[in-house]
Amino acid sequence: MRRVVCPGSFDPVTNGHLDIIGRASRQYDEVVVAVLINIEKKSLFTVEERIEMLQSVTKEYGNVRVDKFHGLLVDYCKQQEIPAIVKGLRAISDFDYELQMAQLNYRMSEVETLFMATGPEVSFLSSSRIKEIVRYGGDVAGLVPDLVHDLLVERLRG
Repeated sequence: MRRVVCPGSFDPVTNGHLDIIGRASRQYDEVVVAVLINIEKKSLFTVEERIEMLQSVTKEYGNVRVDKFHGLLVDYCKQQEIPAIVKGLRAISDFDYELQMAQLNYRMSEVETLFMATGPEVSFLSSSRIKEIVRYGGDVAGLVPDLVHDLLVERLRG
């Protein structure tokens, strides 16, 4: 079975994330979407809320499983017997950072990192920008799943 992990904080999940997850699901037998538990980072949504959102918006893919992890991603990969990481790239700046991480991860554990260019229609999306737009009254409909849109508006605008 060919398995990969798509890691991230997903706070919240965007259509850019779903672009990568959906395309990976067509290439691999199982895609594990792994939500990072980072107690030092102030998140808008709890890990459990992010997992529920991801499970809901990826249910159409029969081979996507949502999980959580803390610590080093490569340790999670070894524990779960996942040989590769799939990362979406939006711009050159993403590549610079992700290449360094990929090289470190391979050096530590020989877990491969595969890069997938995000589709141009969603290449400008980031969770932090989405939250900022909603916080200031902007409309992000079509940039995030409807469920996420509603939760964002409720959480950030009350």
